[in-house]
Amino acid sequence: MIRIAFAAALALGAIVSSAQAMPLAPFGAPASDVVIPVAGGCGTGWHRGPYGGCLRNYANPAAHACPRGYHIGPGGACRGNGK
Repeated sequence: MIRIAFAAALALGAIVSSAQAMPLAPFGAPASDVVIPVAGGCGTGWHRGPYGGCLRNYANPAAHACPRGYHIGPGGACRGNGK
């Protein structure tokens, strides 16, 4: 029984020690430019829509068809979010 437990612990240790999904960086290391910030995979200035497509962000509220807190529902009418 002890041999089986030791073999399982050894195998688990070998599997865990070989995982390098996110290696640790040294303390105080400078930031890398390898990471590119994006919003939901769409890129800067875009966001994911309700059906998964990329939609442009608008800085001008007048550019929206409905006021804040509402969205265009079936038939083109403004409906409250969450309804």
